[in-house]
Amino acid sequence: MYFWLKVLHIGAMAVWFTGLFFLPRLFVAHGHGEIDDDRGYLTPAANLLFFRIATPAALVTTIAGMILMAWNPDGAWLVMKLSVVAIAVLIHLYLGVLLYQLGQGNDRHGPWTYRALGWTPFALLLAIAAITGAKPDTAADLPPPPAQAAR
Repeated sequence: MYFWLKVLHIGAMAVWFTGLFFLPRLFVAHGHGEIDDDRGYLTPAANLLFFRIATPAALVTTIAGMILMAWNPDGAWLVMKLSVVAIAVLIHLYLGVLLYQLGQGNDRHGPWTYRALGWTPFALLLAIAAITGAKPDTAADLPPPPAQAAR
């Protein structure tokens, strides 16, 4: 059961981050006036990506992650990973705000802002992979968590 829950968590995370990678690309296309900028394409595609694909995947990732945390909740790596995941959730929410603003015809950012926003999930994904792979017991000079100190 634990294995399949991890598979679900990682698979949903891959779908979620794919949405986080692609949505800013649609915003860049909008800013450059590319063929993807057609309002008949941009709005339905971006809404489908955000509301029907990325958001449900984020929810499945979060729920599966919380269940996995209940299974094995120790180590400083978990706190570090949750900090990075919190940033990813904030970026997800901000992309939703930008999608709403673009739908209202209010584009306050240029293509370079969207490009930078598109690379941010990549950096977060690398950080999550590094933290999860290394699973450090402590962070710098901080003491280990109480569960490990008792061992």
